[in-house]
Amino acid sequence: MIVFLAAVAMTGCVSNKKYAELQAQHQALKQDYTTMQVNLAEQRTKGQSLEERLEEARKHNEQLKADYARLQQTLDNSIRQNTQGNVNISKLVDQINASNKYIKQLVQAKSKSDSLNLALTTRLTRSLTSSESDEVNIKVLKGVVYISLADNMLFKSGSYEVNDRAMQTLGKIAKIITDYKDYDVLVEGNTDPVPISRTNIRNNWDLSALRASSIVQVLQNDFGVNPARLTAAGRGEYNPIADNDSEYGRQRNRRTEIIITPQLDDFLDLIDKAPKEE
Repeated sequence: MIVFLAAVAMTGCVSNKKYAELQAQHQALKQDYTTMQVNLAEQRTKGQSLEERLEEARKHNEQLKADYARLQQTLDNSIRQNTQGNVNISKLVDQINASNKYIKQLVQAKSKSDSLNLALTTRLTRSLTSSESDEVNIKVLKGVVYISLADNMLFKSGSYEVNDRAMQTLGKIAKIITDYKDYDVLVEGNTDPVPISRTNIRNNWDLSALRASSIVQVLQNDFGVNPARLTAAGRGEYNPIADNDSEYGRQRNRRTEIIITPQLDDFLDLIDKAPKEE
């Protein structure tokens, strides 16, 4: 019995030890399992995070592609606009150059006209005597030469017949007109407002026109000026240069003007050649 109990006790001791070992192994396995569960969870978590990151990366890549496409489109538009801008700038430069050339031509034409006018007036002024200078007024206005001749030098009162003493002065003017062949000549008669009392002259319109016609015919018939260059016009009392309330003013208004103008063909040609705005 004692031996049996001892055997049982020994058996029980062995079983407890084994149990303890098993218990320890179980605990270790349990710990390992827990660790593995944690590791698995972490791996899953990491895996999920990688998937999310991959998805985010994919989305970001798509966004980058869209941004690139948008930037490429912007670049293409800029290139096209820049090309168009270069074309517009080129056109503008051409227009500016054409305008500058046109302005230069106008300036040259004006300079030439001014020089000719200066030479004309200088020659005529130097050719006049002192007494003639008192009755002849010469001026240049807006590129046109005006030679104003006093009425009492040219005509008797109320008459349109040219005085003999006016022929010398008209001859000097005719010489200038003949030398400057590129100029046209307009002769304008002007009167004061005092009514005319001649049976063969109705009014101051008639008188001013007849006086202009008389001067034109003297230039043509006596001094050989080409009549195609001559024009006669009467302005009556309606182009005064002084007040008609005084005798001095009326005397100034009674005048004949010989207006020498450059032929307009060259200027009209320049106008036709003016650059067109686009």
